Amino acid sequence: MKALVIGATGATGKDLVNQLLNDKDYEEVNIFVRKPVSLDNPKLKTHIVDFEKPEEWKDLVKGDVAFSCLGTTLKAAGSKEAQRKVDYDYQYNFAKTAKENSVDDYILVSSYGANPNSKIFYSRMKGELEQSIKDLHFNKITIFQPGMLDRKDSERTGEVLGGKIIRFANKFGVFTEQKPLPTDILAKAMINSSKIKSYGYSKIKLGNIFAFAEKIHD
Repeated sequence: MKALVIGATGATGKDLVNQLLNDKDYEEVNIFVRKPVSLDNPKLKTHIVDFEKPEEWKDLVKGDVAFSCLGTTLKAAGSKEAQRKVDYDYQYNFAKTAKENSVDDYILVSSYGANPNSKIFYSRMKGELEQSIKDLHFNKITIFQPGMLDRKDSERTGEVLGGKIIRFANKFGVFTEQKPLPTDILAKAMINSSKIKSYGYSKIKLGNIFAFAEKIHD
């Protein structure tokens, strides 16, 4: 299979790309990034792109499975408008291009609580993206809604502190459904989902992602 990946330089994306490169079922892994990456592998094809100009790279978005784990924080983006450009516009444009190029399988990392009708900006934005991609009518769409992610060497202070609090609460049987999700587990679940021969729309939430990562598909 041939994989297409955006968000390859983030925590989840790095784990996803490394696992895809080590997966015998994938012969080629194409990543679409804004800057060069220090990763060398004969299966890897790196495309340096300007996400503002999809017309310049649209012919490269051809393969069997498209993975989207692109995203940023409000702090890093600097404004809600800038965050929406990355978390909605770039992702939707990539998905639309993949659909136009007859990619069958689209796998999206969204967020717990995503809802297009939410009063919370982030949750509403993620919900709108889910709905927009669903409306593209891929043969197969899988949306993952993780809660708090456990990123290696995370510099997100709030996330690190939140993770510690939830893990402490988990020891006493509290918030067990919101157990922090390691990014390598999420990546494994995404790859497993790509190997399921099915059609239509699926949404994988929170704790179910752990079980999904353990499934082995022939």
